[in-house]
Amino acid sequence: MGLKGLEIAQEDRPQANLVFLIDVSGSMRTPNKLPLLKQSMKMLLDGLNGDDRVSMVVYAGASGLVLPPTYCDERRTILAALNNLQAGGSTNGGAGIQLAYDLAEKNFIRDGVNRVLLATDGDFNVGTTSRGDLTTLIEEKAKSGVFLSVLGFGMGNLRDATLESLADKGNGNYAYIDTELEARKVLVDQIGATLVTIAKDVKIQVEFNPAEVQAYRLIGYENRMLAAKDFNDDTKDAGEIGAGHTVTALYEIVPVGVELNGVDPLKYQSTTEPSTADDSGEMMTVKLRYKQPDGDTSKLIEQSVVDDGQTLDEASDDFAFAASVATFGMLLRSSDYSGDFSYDDILSLAESGLGEDTFGYRNEFLDMVKKANQLSPR
Repeated sequence: MGLKGLEIAQEDRPQANLVFLIDVSGSMRTPNKLPLLKQSMKMLLDGLNGDDRVSMVVYAGASGLVLPPTYCDERRTILAALNNLQAGGSTNGGAGIQLAYDLAEKNFIRDGVNRVLLATDGDFNVGTTSRGDLTTLIEEKAKSGVFLSVLGFGMGNLRDATLESLADKGNGNYAYIDTELEARKVLVDQIGATLVTIAKDVKIQVEFNPAEVQAYRLIGYENRMLAAKDFNDDTKDAGEIGAGHTVTALYEIVPVGVELNGVDPLKYQSTTEPSTADDSGEMMTVKLRYKQPDGDTSKLIEQSVVDDGQTLDEASDDFAFAASVATFGMLLRSSDYSGDFSYDDILSLAESGLGEDTFGYRNEFLDMVKKANQLSPR
């Protein structure tokens, strides 16, 4: 299933009030951390409009304001503050987040983009350190209309789960940046998805028709699962969709009539006489709920899907490529569900779905698969 948010042209994007919250602790000294962070922020500045405002807060042993709200047409002033950042000290992440939110709320733009961008390796070791305390703080601040995006840098001490949780509770998104190419992807090519939230608390629910599907499983998204009863509960938090943001979810299904190894036949449920409701020929019904960024009541979109019988060889480029990525993940995790797929099979499937590859990201994936193949035990 593919989901894409409405794209917003640069000239139509609302005015932005952005607070850069930058980790300058000692752990950020390495080249793939603070130096790459600075380069990434410069790329972001290139995509902002002159009437957008940027502030800058840093945190280490103590937190402080290094750039008051400044219009982006004063580029030289912003770059000077950014270039002067130096790494050193321990990490008081909680205090920095509090100061950044206070600044964002003070300069709030009605009907604009109000967002804190936290850039860090996630090594919170002084102050408000527990994930629970941090997420509670951020969840409360999100109610004011100030959202949070999180950018992770570096390797070794990266607290990936913590950073993703912070972004989720802050009605924002999380991205890991390890190269200038990835920075350009997140902060230039996909700047709309990073900055502009068009829908919040987005939930997807899928109901499979037992006359067509006897078993299924969702691939991935283990940390995004909701109970069935939570779908209609507007008090339950869910994910956000940014402008132009795409989400892909893959299910593996077992059609009716295919033998399931190791599974006994059902005793109390008929598998040969579907009910009248099942005679539609529909494979599944997809339901989507979402709220407006400033709303509290969800809206429902519902769509039924019929299997048209296409084989994998006839699939679209996007489907073939997404399937190759999912299989690669299963192979890396030694999943029992990866079957007899090999790295060569993944490469062949990915190459068949390359398409135009405007930004080169799919070719980058091919290079990664080839490296994994070379490193895998023989």
